[in-house]
Amino acid sequence: MTSFMIGFLSVVGTLVVYMLTWQLHKKIVLPITLPIFLGSILIIAVLLIFNVSYDSYMVGGEWINQLLGPAVVALAYPLYQQRHILKELLIPVLFGTLAGAVVGVVTGIVLAMWSHVDDYIVYSLIPKSVTTPVSMAIADSMGGVTSLAAVFVIVAGIGGTILSPFVFKLFRINHAIGRGVGLGSASHAVGTANAMERSQLEGSVSTVAMVLSAVVVSFISPAMVFMIM
Repeated sequence: MTSFMIGFLSVVGTLVVYMLTWQLHKKIVLPITLPIFLGSILIIAVLLIFNVSYDSYMVGGEWINQLLGPAVVALAYPLYQQRHILKELLIPVLFGTLAGAVVGVVTGIVLAMWSHVDDYIVYSLIPKSVTTPVSMAIADSMGGVTSLAAVFVIVAGIGGTILSPFVFKLFRINHAIGRGVGLGSASHAVGTANAMERSQLEGSVSTVAMVLSAVVVSFISPAMVFMIM
């Protein structure tokens, strides 16, 4: 089978899985039916059943991966539409994101140290709550493994999105601003996409929190490692 054919099947298969899981999620609105979670499980199962390597799948998967950049840039549009509200809420959003970034880094360090894992795993885990390119750069600068950092980012994104309804309900977080700050600073682009499903305001706040969190974590990660470890 040619590389083009493998790539074509990868793209078509991924889109079919996404559309099926999206239709299911619209009918059964549960955290475990989120397309990014359920779809990932289905794709992994198909690859294992048919003994398809990750490298083969990414021949086409890389085409979809290239759309991540434009998708993130597209978030600027709702951000622009909500600019007046965001200007008024700049201070609480800024401090909320700062708190989320600090907690994300500290919990990563502490949990890793309690587990007695190697230092390179700690360095890979620290930037788990920021978007993948930034996380990989931070991990690499501290001596972590970039591919491992990417895995932790995926886990944090999906895990945070799945658990967020329970956390919001437990702590009675009903306002779009609070939800947006929490999702953006803890679950980056995955959480932001989920926030955008609920409301444009929540998604816009989550976008701001995601960007600010990436900047803050880039600065505080080395300092936190020096202070705690």
